[in-house]
Amino acid sequence: MKNKNPETEQESLYKDLDQMSVKELLTNINTEDKKVPHIIEEQIPKIEKLVKAIVKKMQLGGRLFYIGAGTSGRIGILDASECPPTFGVSHDMIIGIIAGGDTAIRKAVENAEDDTEQAWKDLAKFEISSLDMIIGIAASGNTPYVLGALKKAKEHNIKTGSISCISNGLIAQEADYPIELIVGPEFLTGSTRMKAGTAQKLTLNMISTSVMIKLGKVKGNKMVDMQLSNEKLVKRGIKMIMEELAIEYEVAEELLHKHKSVRGVLLAHNKNQEN
Repeated sequence: MKNKNPETEQESLYKDLDQMSVKELLTNINTEDKKVPHIIEEQIPKIEKLVKAIVKKMQLGGRLFYIGAGTSGRIGILDASECPPTFGVSHDMIIGIIAGGDTAIRKAVENAEDDTEQAWKDLAKFEISSLDMIIGIAASGNTPYVLGALKKAKEHNIKTGSISCISNGLIAQEADYPIELIVGPEFLTGSTRMKAGTAQKLTLNMISTSVMIKLGKVKGNKMVDMQLSNEKLVKRGIKMIMEELAIEYEVAEELLHKHKSVRGVLLAHNKNQEN
């Protein structure tokens, strides 16, 4: 049954925001933001189960889909889009989908989140299967677009997770691995781009980073598979090689140019050491 008084719609704990000074606004927003990590901490056991399930699917060649509307959809797309440059994975390994399509990334698409059928159509374009996994993201916990996707996924034997910010929301009831981040009323009443959005972003950071580490995309604490797409990242790669192999800048630079990636350099070095 749908929650009649969702936490995300409760009255702000603060009155007369328009009468506050800038310092008061910033201080009070920060006070609310500080609550978020502690709320996420309480959900770590559930996040752990979700991460392990994702890793298991991906080790078999599966993909991860984030699906959401509005802010939640944009946060999913952001996390998905950052994985290829950070971890060197293909763009079709983690995929973010938003209600209303790419237009909705920048501009709201009217009524897109209310369509219970469109999400499955969007997923079907990727030939989604039981090898894959879906995480539905919705601060309200009840977004029809997301709910429709999770229901269809269950019909097709596709495992699902959910990230919401209310208690016992519909998507949490539908998901195999529900995560509920009860951040409470927003500083600006109902503005879930604030604490709810922050909680979702931090949680997705945890999920994708942990998954990539368990899939072997990190060595020690270094992004050895990152894409060397600009000068800053090239210099970061050179520094990694210098530290790992205890060599000078020019030598590390030459090796990176030769082997095209930090991992490539380290693999070649290890092979030489064995011979």
